[in-house]
Amino acid sequence: MYRGKKKVQHDKRQDAQTTRADEQKSGQANSQQEGRANSRTAEEQWSEQGATPISSRLQENQDYLEALFQDSSDFVIREFEIDKGRQAVCVFVDGLVDTSQVNMVLKALMIDEGGSGTSERISMTTLPSSQITEVDHFKDFVKLILAGDTGILIDGNNNGLVLGLRGGDVRVVAEPETEKVVRGPRDGFVENLRTNTALVRRKLRTPNLKMKPMVLGRQSRTALVVSYLEGIVDPKVVEEVVGRLSRIEIDAVLESGYVEELIQDSTNSPFPQVQYTERPDTVAASLLEGRVAIIIDGTPFALIVPTTFWQFLQASEDYYERYQIATLVRWLRYTFLIISLFTPSLYIAVTTFHQAMLPTPLLLSIAAAREAIPFPAVIEAFIMEISFEALREAGIRLPKMVGQAVSILGALVVGQAAVEAGIVSAPMVIIVSITGIASFTIPRYNASIAVRMLRFPLMIVAAIFGIYGVILGGLFILGHMANLRSFGVPYLSPTGPLSVGDLKDVLIRAPWFAMKKRPEFLSTGNQNRLGETMREELLQEGGQKGKTIEHKSEEGSG
Repeated sequence: MYRGKKKVQHDKRQDAQTTRADEQKSGQANSQQEGRANSRTAEEQWSEQGATPISSRLQENQDYLEALFQDSSDFVIREFEIDKGRQAVCVFVDGLVDTSQVNMVLKALMIDEGGSGTSERISMTTLPSSQITEVDHFKDFVKLILAGDTGILIDGNNNGLVLGLRGGDVRVVAEPETEKVVRGPRDGFVENLRTNTALVRRKLRTPNLKMKPMVLGRQSRTALVVSYLEGIVDPKVVEEVVGRLSRIEIDAVLESGYVEELIQDSTNSPFPQVQYTERPDTVAASLLEGRVAIIIDGTPFALIVPTTFWQFLQASEDYYERYQIATLVRWLRYTFLIISLFTPSLYIAVTTFHQAMLPTPLLLSIAAAREAIPFPAVIEAFIMEISFEALREAGIRLPKMVGQAVSILGALVVGQAAVEAGIVSAPMVIIVSITGIASFTIPRYNASIAVRMLRFPLMIVAAIFGIYGVILGGLFILGHMANLRSFGVPYLSPTGPLSVGDLKDVLIRAPWFAMKKRPEFLSTGNQNRLGETMREELLQEGGQKGKTIEHKSEEGSG
């Protein structure tokens, strides 16, 4: 009886707890719904306000704008008169416009005595601007003003004129810091969208170069363009890129990294599936291969899709140097990639489980060096790897002059002191140093980070299972990469699935006359990128025919 009563009380407590949990979940769900509703409401409110048509009464328009931009000190409304007493206002955001051009426009309007104050006449005969747009609603008017344009509202006209007078302080075009080359163009993207699109347009002067405009971010209203070469790119890829971008709902896009994470195929993979670059020539080369570029306002990094793993081991310079040199350098990168990924784990596995694999003199030397070390090899490796990563991170974050000193002094002093103190052995310092140097040879920073991340789990499995763990870990990584896709393209293309014709730009960097076709795995609309007869002529002649020219010096000597 007592047990039954206790059980009933226990059941009641459980029911009460379940009810409270349900109420909490319901409350959270309601608050989330309210949040979404509030978000939608704000968006709807703006849409409703923006749908307000521009009035023919200037004072009403001015009152509307002053209320909308209340407490916005950078928003400027400049009142003036045109056409013998007709009131007008010039509207812009200070810092986003070219002030000298705005002054020139105001001067032209103030001295205008054309007689008719209609927007059509003024835009056709008075305004000295090449970009003039007529808008009827405040939604379009305010959107363009916030993007850096200048608006003109004239009393008696129920529309506004928007002039493309964007300006302000922008960074000058300079060589990219993250993708330096010995031979190649020195121009790099900046934070201005139009400057970046112009840099690409200068390299591809064809009407087939398309730049589809889009806007992302409910608050930031960040402009971007989806760039591709019509007739070469697969239209399905462009459609997929635009579709994924259209589905993004976010408050702001402050850097291309926001977009990269939201459009990539697999969010949980450490491997990057979208390539970013600061170089216009890299974007142009990718477009010529049939890829799609996303250029975003406010960031110097453009995104390139679809992406394969081998792209992260290729540099722009590979295509500017002779193909023999580029091939040799590419092989060095592949070798150092393997060294960077597997060397610490192999050292741990061999010194812990498979000492017989080492020559006796080397084994005795390592044993003597590790005699006074109190930690197993895996702890040594973790201490040194974490210290190395900390030094590298500090070197990046600190000012340039200080950062280099910290990196050099830290590596020398900490490494030497750790060996003398008996915390780590000298062979482990050598292994970590080789690994760190090898990781610097990977051209793309995001791919280098992925390799650095995977090094740690490989060291753990090496400490537990020996060299078998390293092999299994390597196979797991390979299997994971084989399952990845980037906008429908297998991540390991053209090696998996194998496409023999495309290996000429992966295993080696074939000479240009041998790369007649674009990559097959991209399903481009036009496969040929070299003249029909040029390859055959070069192969038959062994080079250009200019070598047959007989110069005067040769005639004289003969």
